[in-house]
Amino acid sequence: MVEFRKEFFADERDENLNEIGKPTRRQDIVGHVTGRSPFYDDHLFDGLLHIRCVRSPHHAARIRRIDTSEASRMPGVVRILTGADVPVNLNTLLSLLDFGIDDEPILSTDRVRYKGEPVAAVIAETEAQARDAVNAVRVDWEPVPHVLDVEEAIKPGAPVVLDIYPTNRFIYHGKYDHQKLRYGDVEAAFRTADHIVEGRYQMSPIEQAPIETCGAIAAPEQNGRFVCYTSTQALFFSLGTSAKVLNMPSSRLHFIGGTVGGGFGGKVDSVHEPIAILGAMLTGRPCKFMWDRAEEMQVGAPRGAERWYIKDGVMRDGRIVARKFTGYFDCGAYTRLSSYAIIKSVGHLPGPYTIPNVYADVYCVYTNRTPATAMRGFGITGVDFAIEAHMDKVAETVGMNPIELRILNAYRDGDMKAHRRLAKNCALIECCQVVAEKAGVKISPEARAAASTRGGGGDRARLPSFTATDEKGRVEGYAAQGYARKGGSRPSAPARSHPATPAAQPPRPAATPSQPAYQYQPAQPPAQPPAPPPAPPATPARRGAMRFSSLSGFRRR
Repeated sequence: MVEFRKEFFADERDENLNEIGKPTRRQDIVGHVTGRSPFYDDHLFDGLLHIRCVRSPHHAARIRRIDTSEASRMPGVVRILTGADVPVNLNTLLSLLDFGIDDEPILSTDRVRYKGEPVAAVIAETEAQARDAVNAVRVDWEPVPHVLDVEEAIKPGAPVVLDIYPTNRFIYHGKYDHQKLRYGDVEAAFRTADHIVEGRYQMSPIEQAPIETCGAIAAPEQNGRFVCYTSTQALFFSLGTSAKVLNMPSSRLHFIGGTVGGGFGGKVDSVHEPIAILGAMLTGRPCKFMWDRAEEMQVGAPRGAERWYIKDGVMRDGRIVARKFTGYFDCGAYTRLSSYAIIKSVGHLPGPYTIPNVYADVYCVYTNRTPATAMRGFGITGVDFAIEAHMDKVAETVGMNPIELRILNAYRDGDMKAHRRLAKNCALIECCQVVAEKAGVKISPEARAAASTRGGGGDRARLPSFTATDEKGRVEGYAAQGYARKGGSRPSAPARSHPATPAAQPPRPAATPSQPAYQYQPAQPPAQPPAPPPAPPATPARRGAMRFSSLSGFRRR
């Protein structure tokens, strides 16, 4: 019998975690089975108003005019919000962490970039009246070319999704239009390999489909404060976003979370709270903004689609000597959390395997799809699927048992990872041995005798003597930013322009090592010194990033 080797993790957790097979009661189980667990929608208010959004029927279009005159006269309609009513009508969650440029309007004013994007919000006495008024709002649309495929989106001449990213690629570290990893020299290793194994792997977008759809109820409190009951999974992210978008100190906002009826990542970067709070601010009454199921499926941010190309150099005995990744994340029309997912994925490469030469170019690509967000290990799950599917393809090519192939190439304690960290507490070999035993798969005596604690380190712990680097994808004109960057304010986004329909523009030239694909030219300073700034208001708006733990585990100082 193969035993689970708990001693590998003795310094990581106590040995009192032994719950499998026991009837352990959840803390919240009584409330759930009796129907007494409070959800945000269980809070009742006198005079509650309901909010519904006017949404784009197009993947991409310019907004010539929004006519709310007929809708505003309809029974029960209290107010109609447009982008002009939003104090700071531009947002991206990661800008709270000083990473990325604000790019997504709360209510679009001049252009929509995905089907279902909101352009107005109707506030009415009942939900039915709000729905009727939404149907009465007239929007003069000018459809423009759109792009729905990641590789089509980065071709020269493709429709530009976001003007601040003209080649439809997110910019990393102010330098590159992709996240890159270089370790050793893959091209040299390919030339020495006995086999070259290539594969293409595709993951579609996945909707989290919570039983409870996204929503919030906001109401005025005393002393100019507002309470917000919300289904968010990330209360402080939602608080920070609302404070920024509404241009008010977070001390005036009282956020109450509680039981979440399913989220799985889809309620991390919610933007329904600012609209509910703005409605309460402008009407003086409680406002509820809750998606129906159709909205949850259409405009609720899914886990983004991924496309991976993997190329391996393999020796006859099954040793992988080189692995090259090219990955495309479909982040949809706006950044949301996708740029961070790519950083996670590249930090995970090349998977749990010791490979002496690794190369990766991973792109965060804008398309006219629904913006993507978190879901259950996003940034890792998709590439793991691609890696393990590819391992089976390698095993077939070299004629090996796929379990033994994994044991042969698995990390051992002390091995150098491609992102220059030493592996520790490895256990893939032991997991593979247990899988083989449970599945009745025979493996060789050498594979059965292997261990994660033996055979690592030494030469496997040394950095390659030479790493091939390049300036591929180099850009200029973007300020470098990082998760834990110190300092008060964020750099401003480049000014948006609205050129002619992208299809009418001349094709963009392809990038070359000596000529960046594009350059953003920052605004020139004024010739004369600016006038002295006005005196600050009695309650100044907060500047700079929120101070809380980021998704990546850093804390702002």
